[in-house]
Amino acid sequence: MSTVDAPTSHLRENPYDIAREQLQRVATTFDIDANLVNVLGECKKSVEVSVPVGMDDGSTRVFKGYRVTHNVARGPSKGGIRYHADVTRDEIKALAMLMTWKCALMGIPFGGAKGGVVVDPKQLSRSELERMTRRYTSEIINEIGPEKDIPAPDVGTDASVMAWIFDTYSMNKGHSVLGVVTGKPLAIGGSLGREEATARSALYSIRDAAAKQDRSVAGMRVAVQGFGQVGSYLALFLHQEGAIVTAVSDSTTALYNAKGIDVPAAFAHKREFRTLAGLRDAEAITNEELILLDVDVLAPCALEQVITGENADRVRASIVCEGANAPVTPAADAILEDKGVLILPDVLANAGGVVVSYFEWVQGLQEYFWKESEVNAKLNDIVSRAFEETWETARARDVSMRVAAYGVAVQRVAEATITRGIYP
Repeated sequence: MSTVDAPTSHLRENPYDIAREQLQRVATTFDIDANLVNVLGECKKSVEVSVPVGMDDGSTRVFKGYRVTHNVARGPSKGGIRYHADVTRDEIKALAMLMTWKCALMGIPFGGAKGGVVVDPKQLSRSELERMTRRYTSEIINEIGPEKDIPAPDVGTDASVMAWIFDTYSMNKGHSVLGVVTGKPLAIGGSLGREEATARSALYSIRDAAAKQDRSVAGMRVAVQGFGQVGSYLALFLHQEGAIVTAVSDSTTALYNAKGIDVPAAFAHKREFRTLAGLRDAEAITNEELILLDVDVLAPCALEQVITGENADRVRASIVCEGANAPVTPAADAILEDKGVLILPDVLANAGGVVVSYFEWVQGLQEYFWKESEVNAKLNDIVSRAFEETWETARARDVSMRVAAYGVAVQRVAEATITRGIYP
């Protein structure tokens, strides 16, 4: 039996420290009581579990898993499950806090949670992945539930993983519990529009930002880092809106074409071969070079901390749209703000996933499902409203879009906390 430890992390700074620093900055700007900050700066619950899995070769490996709840003042906690070799407890705690602010900014009745397993899912067979998922679910089964804590997909997980979690939980309860997870396949209670939802919110944010600058998405030059569920759909949607997507990348390959990548071809290529490598009519570059391209919009849609104090001064995009969670560090934030770069923060730009997860949860509880056009229209309304609230707050207080978005969100969670009180 072997235990799997995390390798050296891609994270340059402690993400939980960053999350709490951002909270403190917002609290100072918006005059939020220090006692409330003490409450909001801590996670309600953090669970670490051991996940033993029988492998195909007969050996047993033991993976480490987490489930963290940050806050439930506004409703049950909600947040994705991440399978990645670099997962750490502090990363999961930071992402849970971020989810709290995201739900509050969107005005949906959830708090924030997050989960993760320290594993490279690409190194597991499908049967090993299923066994690991079911064992992880069994280990956290007392922590989750449709009125308690609702998981969803994140980096390294997808609808199939959600199906296994749904089935494992339901088998233990003795009946199907549609609301225990979101991001499920359509055949078992998933929602139309869920797969593309995060990319759509990023698209809506870019569209609304362009309109504020008297510009149009059509003709904008865009670089998209990350070609998973968020980045691939965002690149496709931007292409459909007339933008020129000059660069795309996945975990192994970055590609550039000054005249524009054939995004539908890239989308199909990735689906067939599970990599962008080998795509025709594109020049290979590095992910670092992609970040520094001369474009109108840079959309980091992969992992955290890819724009840092070390490279932010060389970023040439005029808009940075955070399709990923926390891809810009606080040091980079300050540099980009000084340069006049408009940052569309993660709690706004990539909130579409949790919004449509909320729609799926509601549909599952009602056992009544909506048309895709209804889902997308409702998503558009919520994201556009949140964008407008953030934009007006930023202008009124002369702060960045990030501080404004966090400020609106933290104030809502603070108000809920005060209204409910602290028991006993």
